[in-house]
Amino acid sequence: MVAIIAIWGTLIINLILTVAGYTWYLQEAPKPDKQLPEKIPFVTVMVPAHNEGIVIVKTVLSLLSFDYPHDHYEIIVINDNSSDNSAELLKEVQNDFGEERLKVINTDNVTGGKGKSNALNIGLKQAKGSVIAIYDADNTPERGALRLLVAELLENDRLAAVIGKFRTRNKEATILTRFINIETLSFQWMAQAGRQRLFKLCTIPGTNYVIRREILEKIGGWDVKALAEDTEISFRVYQMGYQIKFQPRAVTWEQEPQTLDVWFHQRTRWVKGNIYVVVKNAKLLFKKAGRPIRFDLLYFLSTYFLLMTALILSDVVFVLSVAGLAHSDLQGFSNALWLFGIIMFIISTFVTVTTEKGEMRFSNILYIIFMYLVYSQMWLAVAAYGMVGYIREQVFHKQAKWYKTKRYK
Repeated sequence: MVAIIAIWGTLIINLILTVAGYTWYLQEAPKPDKQLPEKIPFVTVMVPAHNEGIVIVKTVLSLLSFDYPHDHYEIIVINDNSSDNSAELLKEVQNDFGEERLKVINTDNVTGGKGKSNALNIGLKQAKGSVIAIYDADNTPERGALRLLVAELLENDRLAAVIGKFRTRNKEATILTRFINIETLSFQWMAQAGRQRLFKLCTIPGTNYVIRREILEKIGGWDVKALAEDTEISFRVYQMGYQIKFQPRAVTWEQEPQTLDVWFHQRTRWVKGNIYVVVKNAKLLFKKAGRPIRFDLLYFLSTYFLLMTALILSDVVFVLSVAGLAHSDLQGFSNALWLFGIIMFIISTFVTVTTEKGEMRFSNILYIIFMYLVYSQMWLAVAAYGMVGYIREQVFHKQAKWYKTKRYK
């Protein structure tokens, strides 16, 4: 019964978020873009990069092509303890555009090599901007992305950060990247839109966002112990009484894992990182200070603990019932009820995906069905493995390892 309540409760919550996000999208889509005021801030765009020679030049060139006034932003690439040809490639680009526009910080295994948060903290010390923008090393943002993010940020002094949307650049590469493309559109950015509409909450992603420098300095920069530094810093921003807003017109395109091993390592890191944030803030769940993040805390707790346990139990009962070793008369195990849940999953996912140009095609319905049968189970394995890994690291006092996502030409 607990498993049934957990599974259906999470399904209903996600459905509500999706509907809210979709209606918000329909209202926001026709609105014109916000314009920059006459007086604009200087922006530092920071890119943490470790052995990113395959993609770094394309990324930097796209960042140099922003339509934000070129004399009002700089780019800092933190080439973090790289052993490939990143330093040489970045030097060539720097020679073409000048050190004023592109600054490269090369760290070694003493100062760097300790993960993304440490690299960002290093870059922040040399940044000149009053607004900091973050992009991952595999990103190619659209020309207007930075302008849209900054314009939104300047609209409200209570905004600490504004986040954009990211799309899958290599979605046609494999079946896995097709899954990730759908997951990104339906379960990440649409859920962000729903959370913003209903709760005025957003979680900073790892890329394509701007944040006020003064806020970063107040909270002491990025937590070097956090693998999910984006979620962790979001929680601290909300506890300070500031807000985060979602601007879906600010788009970046990024590479996603094309093979299962790369995907598994990346998502395991996400799981361990989010569990770290939940455990770190769990004491605030029933305190007044935790009110701004209470919904997210409960959501993460239910997702990584209650739901995961419920799904494992559900799968075990299903296998045993098929084998004729167990039977349940509970309504939650009714075939008709589960079929209804699957249909709702397929319909809601497809509707949200079709908000993007070129995604309204029959093949996506087939991918969504396949996602339910396969990809969801893969996520369950990742969540279980990530939790075990986190517990093992805490018991044996091991520092969490940073697995850099593999890039592709």
